[in-house]
Amino acid sequence: MKPLYPVFLKLEGRDVVLVGGGAVASVKFRELIAAGARVTVVTPEARPEMTCVPGVVIVLRSFVASDLDRAWLVISAATPEINRQVVAAAEERRIFVNAVDDAESASAYTGGVFRKGGVTVAVSTEGRAPALAGLLREGLEAVIPDEVEAWVALAGELRKRQRVARVPMAERRPLLLRSLNRLYEGRSAEAEAKA
Repeated sequence: MKPLYPVFLKLEGRDVVLVGGGAVASVKFRELIAAGARVTVVTPEARPEMTCVPGVVIVLRSFVASDLDRAWLVISAATPEINRQVVAAAEERRIFVNAVDDAESASAYTGGVFRKGGVTVAVSTEGRAPALAGLLREGLEAVIPDEVEAWVALAGELRKRQRVARVPMAERRPLLLRSLNRLYEGRSAEAEAKA
């Protein structure tokens, strides 16, 4: 298998179809809602937390191929048989599909993800070992410091100034690293003074 091309999708205001109504679908549902997607859930039975979100379309029946006609992305968290039907319909329409627990059929994989202070980190094993991706995600989350939000703010401000000043791309990272080091040194000195 060729390496995957990692990408983060802007789903806000875009149609996403979620096939399935079980526990795994519920987790995917929350992530899609948080991303601002316009979600349509297709399932014979929906969990209560799915039915009470404004703007969500719940279709209480089995999947049919035309459910994907307006979708930008589809996530199928159903039985293997239904997942195969969803994958076939998505392929015909050139829509990426995350078929949960069916790496062979999927054209998109979701990784182990965490968000902290404006940083999103996703870890993937290219569909081969999702549990390992989860363990790696937990380890990375423990390493990323709580003050990363201050780093993001500093980096954002610096980026604006560098663009205005037309600083070449090759020079930007070293300048960012120096700024982050000054920020860290300032906080370390502040912490020592309080101690």
